[in-house]
Amino acid sequence: MSATRTRSSASTFAEIRARRGRLQPAPTRLTRDFRGPAKARPYVLVLSLILACAIVAPAAQRGDSPREILDRAIDDFLAGRLSASVTGFDRVVALAPQAAPELWQRGIALYYAGRYQDCRAQFESHRTVNPNDVENPAWHFMCVAKAESPAKARAALLPVGPDQRSPMREIYQMFRGTMTPEAILKTAGTEPSSRFFAELYVSLYYDAMGDRTKAIEHLRRAAAKEFAAAGGYMHRVAELHPLLRRP
Repeated sequence: MSATRTRSSASTFAEIRARRGRLQPAPTRLTRDFRGPAKARPYVLVLSLILACAIVAPAAQRGDSPREILDRAIDDFLAGRLSASVTGFDRVVALAPQAAPELWQRGIALYYAGRYQDCRAQFESHRTVNPNDVENPAWHFMCVAKAESPAKARAALLPVGPDQRSPMREIYQMFRGTMTPEAILKTAGTEPSSRFFAELYVSLYYDAMGDRTKAIEHLRRAAAKEFAAAGGYMHRVAELHPLLRRP
């Protein structure tokens, strides 16, 4: 979710990598910490799962470890190299299946690749390890809406626990059909993180519902540079969306 997107600067990627832990001596957090101000799960948990699987199924072709493949898949996605990113994520799943539920980044890449059933399955799996994140049912909704219809996506909306981030609970109600996008934006106020996630998920909701005009309007706001720090990985998703989105 093309490499020609403007803001794929070295400083942007350095910041994202730093927040991911790659520029620190010992990574201690899962990649959720650069998705935005979500409650991060320990990165070491995923690494231990990946490394344990790698002992059983070593990467043979180029001697790459699953950790290296995962890092490259993430970097490929951030640079707009969608096909290479999806291939990398799939390799990680093949080599380290126990870690597969953690890979929410793979789910997003699968959405833009048009693999909606696999996308749906990824977010259903991710719920087992991260049940309180509203972004998970939101992306699941989008996968099902593309594969079937918005009505079926709403009927299949995943349950979610208490996500304390503002305005995540309201965003969930929007996908349920019990709150309007306008109400979400009013609730979000002006705090950068709240405003970014409101604009992003309102735009993605409109896109899933087929209203391209409103989707583009709010996506442009979400992709504004002022929200880069607040949005982290998901700000890059906002930038890439118009380039990777399928009709």
